[in-house]
Formats: sequence, structure tokens, C-alpha cells
Amino acid sequence: MKHRINLLFEGSAARKVLLGRHLRRCITAALDAEGVHVPCEINVLVTDDATIHVINRQTRNVDRPTDVLSFPMFNYEPGRFPADVSGDIDPETGLLPLGDMVLSLERAAAQAKEYGHSLKREAGYLTIHSVLHLLGYDHLDEGPMKRQMRAREEAILADIELPR
Repeated sequence: MKHRINLLFEGSAARKVLLGRHLRRCITAALDAEGVHVPCEINVLVTDDATIHVINRQTRNVDRPTDVLSFPMFNYEPGRFPADVSGDIDPETGLLPLGDMVLSLERAAAQAKEYGHSLKREAGYLTIHSVLHLLGYDHLDEGPMKRQMRAREEAILADIELPR
């Protein structure tokens, strides 16, 4: 299945090509694992802490940088991708516009160092995390929803050989 993943890199990241391939692979793996059976479109902005801070403040009234932000187009039920999304398909593109994500590469690098793993693993985790948000998962509390989301993240990471 051919998804359209629109990547925009802000700044001069030397790893753009390799990172772009990796992010696409993670997005596709998450969509496949969740049973997304139609071609989708996702917009991804890879940026720094300063830019994600501004976006976080403007969209969530949270005055600090974060690692990743997700802006879903639809309110899907986590783990239950609808059998019929024909009404959500963009007639101009023939794609399901799932939404947008913003990833701070600066924050991902700091967290990778803090957690003792690679930037590749951290960026992959954050990307999969964001895709799951686009598909309805959330983690507002420490309850079952968060456990369900974490289990899906770890399973997808293991599938693409990026375990902890």
C-alpha cells in the first residue's frame, strides 16, 4: 500500500535522507500493525525545541518544548481501525488524511542520551507514538489506555527490531 508521508525538515540536519527513510519505515510499520487498510497521508515536521515550544504553546497552552505533538484529523477508537473509512477519504487525492505530527529532533537526541539508546530508536519510538495518537490512542492517565498504548508501541518497535 502506498502512503503519502510528507516530511519537512527545518534547519540543516545532515541526517535528513537516512532519518527520512527511518521515519517513513516507522510510520508504515505502525499503520500496518494497526490494520490500516487504505492509503493514508501524514504530514511530519521535524524541527527543534524552540519551534515545537511555540507550537505547543499555541495549540495546547503548554509553555515548554516537548518531544512530539500529534494532530489527528479524526477520532478513531484505539486498536479498532474502522472497516469503512470511505467517507473520510479526500476525493482529490484518494488518500485518508490522518493528520500531522511535529517531532523535535533536538529533544529526541537529548532523550536518547538520557535513556541510553540511539537517536534512531528514540526518533522511531516518538514517530510510532505519534501515529498511534493519530489512530485514537491516548495516555492521559496511568490507567488502561496508557498501558494499551505502551504495549502497542513496544510491539511495533520489536517488529522493526528497535526494542529497548
